Amino acid sequence: MIELAEATNPLDELQAVILTWPVRGLQCYMCAEFTRVREVNDASVQDSSEPPIRVVLGSDHGGLSLKNELAQYLTSQAIVVTDLGTHTADSVDYPEFGAAVGRAVAAGDADFGVAVCGSGLGICIAANKIDGVRAVTIHDVTSARLSREHNDANVICLGERLIGREVAKEALDVFLATEFEGGRHAKRVHSLDALITQQM
Repeated sequence: MIELAEATNPLDELQAVILTWPVRGLQCYMCAEFTRVREVNDASVQDSSEPPIRVVLGSDHGGLSLKNELAQYLTSQAIVVTDLGTHTADSVDYPEFGAAVGRAVAAGDADFGVAVCGSGLGICIAANKIDGVRAVTIHDVTSARLSREHNDANVICLGERLIGREVAKEALDVFLATEFEGGRHAKRVHSLDALITQQM
């Protein structure tokens, strides 16, 4: 019975068997082939690795608790999180934080933004004042999915007083995972973006 050295993967195991074959030329040929296959496989694994999603979060005092919970949730999924505040329960104004989230996304510092206030409405208005931002107030998984598929939304806004924690997490998961459909929706999204530039 052939004794095999400990192998790290099936290719190593097969190559160990080939090295016991009596025909030297065939050994060399097959080992070369396995080396080539391993290199292709390793390259494929490297190419398939995608950079982590970058998400920036912001809230006023009314959305602080939900924002903090979502930041921890995203971090646990190996998503790169940047928290722009607020960081205390002291009263602050939501326009400042909605705009900060919007600017970070528009500048390319983050792939997506999450903005939270008591209702998810005022902070959404603030984020949408920034050129390049398409912010939407979300209440469930369906609205999260459609906002990405049809509107190419890049900032999700949530109301801490209006949405359950688990629903918020599920909606956020769907928002981040859903791709923009493009097609007929691309023209409409372009028209949305043009509305801001027309006023400049």
